[in-house]
Amino acid sequence: MNTCLDCVPCFLRQSLEAARGITEDVHIHERIVRDVLRMTAELDLDRPPPFVGQAIHRRLRELTGVKDPYLAAKRRFNSLAMEALPELAEQVRRDEDPLLAAARLAVAANAIDMGVASAISEADVRTALRGLSGEATHGDWEAFLGAAADATDILYLADNAGEIAVDRLVIEALGPARVIVAVRGAPVLNDATMADAREVGMDQLVRVIDNGSDAPGTILDDCSTSFRRRFEQADLIIAKGQGNFETLSGARDNIAFWFKVKCPVVARQVGLQVGTHALLPPTGQSSVRASALGGGRYP
Repeated sequence: MNTCLDCVPCFLRQSLEAARGITEDVHIHERIVRDVLRMTAELDLDRPPPFVGQAIHRRLRELTGVKDPYLAAKRRFNSLAMEALPELAEQVRRDEDPLLAAARLAVAANAIDMGVASAISEADVRTALRGLSGEATHGDWEAFLGAAADATDILYLADNAGEIAVDRLVIEALGPARVIVAVRGAPVLNDATMADAREVGMDQLVRVIDNGSDAPGTILDDCSTSFRRRFEQADLIIAKGQGNFETLSGARDNIAFWFKVKCPVVARQVGLQVGTHALLPPTGQSSVRASALGGGRYP
């Protein structure tokens, strides 16, 4: 997905909010905003939005000297998610379609995104974790099941801290023996890294790898050779989060995109309203039956 001019105000907002969340130094606030203005003046619109997000957060880390500015928030989100996990697991176990129930919860948890809103309260996190927002869920579940049934090598691209704990439910329902989970190669925003995967016990469930990149998405030419090899070998890829959609849409026809639609630009791209929980099947499996799932509401 290419960057469009409508993304520019969002880059400025995100950079200022992030700077204010990391430091009270107004001189750093000014410097990052000026830097982003310069970046956008020379922006290559053929690159995806997370390419600029990567540059913004690299510059913030450089200016502040803080390697992982969102570390405390990530630990808090992981803790809240682990507290909620037994209740969520029981909810999935009781459902007549455990995999769909797990997928819905995992996509609802994609709301734990500090790139969209830097100030996320514990109440917001708890609402997202339990899938209680009441927002519509859209997808072609039968098409996804068809792709999953044939897959023996599934690559699951995680997105945010906290959310990654809920991803465990999906992986357990799919069968951990055929799943590998990938996280970011270095801190960016509140995206999950190897440390977060270990914190929620993901590494005890499946093999976890990192993609070698600090982009808030999956920019393949910025990822490690070993990750790209694994990406090419996978029968099915489940890409969590809007950043992964922005960077990987059109990359391959075996990618299922699961995310909350968070901005008008992406909403236009997928033909869904902002706030929709999207469970988009691989394009090679899509049918004409895409619709609101299960009445389109969480219980």
